[in-house]
Amino acid sequence: MTPTQLQNIIEQGESETVEFKTTFNNEALITINAFANTKGGLLLIGVSNEGIIKGVDIKTETIQNWLNEVKGKMEPSLLPNVSTFTIAGCNLLLFEIQEFPVKPITLKGRCYSRKTNSNHLLSIDEIIEYRLNSLNLSFDAFPVETSFDQLDNNAIELLSEKIKDKGRFRSSKDLLSDLTKLGFINKNKLTRAMELLLGSHHTSIHIGRFKSPSTIIDDIVIRSPLVVAVEEAMTFIKRNISLAYNFTGELQRDEKWQYPLQAIREILLNAIIHRDYRKPTDLIIKIFDDRIEFSNPGNLYGSLTVEDLATDTYQPQHRNKLIAEAFYLMGEVEKYGTGFIRIRDWLKSYPKLSYQVISKEDFTKVSLVEDDKLGDKLGDNQKRIIDIIAKQPQVSQSEISKQLNISQTAVENNIKKLKQFGILKRIGPAKSGHWEILK
Repeated sequence: MTPTQLQNIIEQGESETVEFKTTFNNEALITINAFANTKGGLLLIGVSNEGIIKGVDIKTETIQNWLNEVKGKMEPSLLPNVSTFTIAGCNLLLFEIQEFPVKPITLKGRCYSRKTNSNHLLSIDEIIEYRLNSLNLSFDAFPVETSFDQLDNNAIELLSEKIKDKGRFRSSKDLLSDLTKLGFINKNKLTRAMELLLGSHHTSIHIGRFKSPSTIIDDIVIRSPLVVAVEEAMTFIKRNISLAYNFTGELQRDEKWQYPLQAIREILLNAIIHRDYRKPTDLIIKIFDDRIEFSNPGNLYGSLTVEDLATDTYQPQHRNKLIAEAFYLMGEVEKYGTGFIRIRDWLKSYPKLSYQVISKEDFTKVSLVEDDKLGDKLGDNQKRIIDIIAKQPQVSQSEISKQLNISQTAVENNIKKLKQFGILKRIGPAKSGHWEILK
């Protein structure tokens, strides 16, 4: 890397793969750990968080001492590449950290990940997921004590017929052999995926029709094998959303559901496939007059973010690889990360609808919302932020803070909400990028 290239990186500001520190300290170690556990990155010592070059006193023994700290406090040991630069008369030190192949790496017994431009302490559940993912394993691949004759015959028949009709797998006409070849049976034991897809299990889909947040007028709890549960859930949802008819000619009419059924099915399947089945919480679907919400246990998997889902280039990551494979072979989903792209396409014929995605530490919620109702739910500051961005797409959060006379933290929180609502998107780096209003 040349000094000019490094200068350009400094001008673009901190990001998911770039961080600045004025000195080497415990926070620098945390950043190195987070980079190694995520996508790798660059840590530049001698630059402030705002991108102001301060410089740092560099000696040969200083560099070696810092490298020894990295090596000694990480498990397994980590040894990043180190380079020195002189820019504007100031000495800088650059750590280049590669993504570690077997995750997570620990720092003094703790593990961190990198999200946007900050570091996050991993929970026990996230540590388990990191380990499984790095070993190309998934929770649904572990063996269970359920035997094949305990599975639901109707579910087995439905799975076999759909796989055969779709033609994505050439069957040997021996079901047990096929399931073993596909990984659903391993060493003569059924996997957790097989039990969930075709058998009895302790997970549920709980769907309610609400007249208000506290008034339920219809509900159902579905505990069927997953290949059957999809149709049962869709039947209940269709019974509780409106259907309009447009008469186009004599004895002819077009049906239009309140929401595009393809989008509802896609969101339902995503919730089933990406749910964290280690958690006892139900997959919950709430149907209101003006929206439908799908909430399932588990945050977005791996390094996937809400912002990624708003693009057409995000890479799919599967928490439950075998369940995803089953629904792919049945022709229910694609494996190429196109689900939200198709949802946006289906919503084009519903101009008053938008979708929202919220991902927290222990759940993910996807909603379809009528836009005229969504406008009523936005706070005054959120509406004012949209107005400012409409006029100044390159405005910074600090400038918005000054114009609205509110704290920068309040601006950040409101912008985060607008992103979750699918209204706002950031294009490019912090300093030279711009905002885009999606709705």
